[in-house]
Amino acid sequence: MPSFAALEPLKRPIFRGLWFAWLAANMTMWMNDVAAAWLMTTLTDSPVMVALVQTASTLPVFLLGLPSGAMADIVDRRRYFAGTQLWVSVNALVLAALSLGGLLTAHLLLVLTFVNGVGLAMRWPVFSAIVPQIVPRDELPSALALNGISMNLSRVVGPMAAGVLLTTVSPAAVFVLNAVLAAVAFWLILRWRSEPRASALPGERFVGAMRVGISFTRQSTRLKAVLLRIFLFFLQSTALIALLPLLASGLHGGGPGTFTVMLSCVGAGAILAALYFPRWRARWSRDHFVLVGTLVHAAMSTLIALVPELWVALPAMFVIGMAWISVANTLSVAAQVALPDWVRARGMSIYQMALMGGSAAGSLLWGQVASLASVRVAVLAAAAFGLCVLLAMRRVSVEGGADIDFTPATVSGVAQPLVPVGADEGPVMVTVEYQIDPAHATEFAAVMNRTKRARLRQGALSWGLFRDVAQPGRYVEYFVDENWLEHQRRLERFTAFDAGLRSRRLAFHVGNEPPTVRRYVADSLIAAREAPP
Repeated sequence: MPSFAALEPLKRPIFRGLWFAWLAANMTMWMNDVAAAWLMTTLTDSPVMVALVQTASTLPVFLLGLPSGAMADIVDRRRYFAGTQLWVSVNALVLAALSLGGLLTAHLLLVLTFVNGVGLAMRWPVFSAIVPQIVPRDELPSALALNGISMNLSRVVGPMAAGVLLTTVSPAAVFVLNAVLAAVAFWLILRWRSEPRASALPGERFVGAMRVGISFTRQSTRLKAVLLRIFLFFLQSTALIALLPLLASGLHGGGPGTFTVMLSCVGAGAILAALYFPRWRARWSRDHFVLVGTLVHAAMSTLIALVPELWVALPAMFVIGMAWISVANTLSVAAQVALPDWVRARGMSIYQMALMGGSAAGSLLWGQVASLASVRVAVLAAAAFGLCVLLAMRRVSVEGGADIDFTPATVSGVAQPLVPVGADEGPVMVTVEYQIDPAHATEFAAVMNRTKRARLRQGALSWGLFRDVAQPGRYVEYFVDENWLEHQRRLERFTAFDAGLRSRRLAFHVGNEPPTVRRYVADSLIAAREAPP
């Protein structure tokens, strides 16, 4: 029996309200994609153009993910979330008006699908950053599973509603309903009253925020493993969804209704699997979820390609939905727990960039394969590619041991400057002098290697460790911050994990006094003016 522990976060009013807003927003997304995909098949018979609908809807997330994540981390998240939904609402109105007027062409449809994807690119990172703020850490996996249920419930209801309107009215009716639902989601978001994030420092600058987000990702071994796995999984799995309109048409009795029912089966399977997640997580690791989910997805895709019968395709799509959400939710949880709150939107935007980058590349790749060979060959090739990825990535784990504790911690013993220092003065160089037992140099080096990654994750521009050639066991660590304000901001980012790492460093220090810490601010060199000869 499914476990209803996955529904616990819905008891929280704030999460419940935003969850319904997310549900309405996702319904608009799926309805738009279904209507656009099917409308494209009536405007052109090119498999590449049909597959490019998926590319146009996902490519903006790949291109704009990091800028939107940086914005979500440095501005008021409520207003930004509402603004992104307003963007989607306006785009839906434009699509509805052009469709009603009979003015849509294949290329114009691609452009407006891309513009709709821009709204998705701006919307997704901010919602990903909001969820961990409004639910306790122990409920985060269930909250993310509920977000998956929202996505897939909308995948069921949205395509079904779109399919009814496509067959009984017209694609324009889908776009009109899409605009109405987008407006409802906008209203629900405006009802939320968020609590401002407390900080004595001014907000980060846009370019600097993106740099720090990239730096954090580069130094996080676990996050990089998650990004690689999600990119490769969507590169493989997108073939089926991108070519589904053509697959549905190739089934015996296929048509608009078949296409939407197949999508609905994927959503229904995902919803059922999400209800089982609390029980399954107690038995299997994240790596098991990824392994089994990828295998099942590849097997069911192969079955659909080889047996073009509706009675085979529908249950296979249901199982594919279970496999898809098992992998996607597992990797999403792994990414969330690898991120502290101060960089969460940027980290999740990079995660979404990897996901959508894989989806966009997969749509283009498998669309080309279908154009050169056939739709069946493209789906079979994607399934084979998934098996090859599993073999190649068998040593890349998304588990990585215990989750890192990113609970904010207070930095103690920080000396205040005795001379005035402006916020923009810098760079700032910090040195820390250690005296250790030379017999423990190897162990100390291992801890300092982790320290390097931690300093750079917090935003340091550079880091280094020097050994004193005149005094055995004496080491000097240095790291550089962009300016005094960024130095203060790095201290704000100190977490329980950093506190534990500092304790490990100090355990090696054998001096009578604690390690000496010095802070230096770069000074302008003013050339002396010489009197003219």
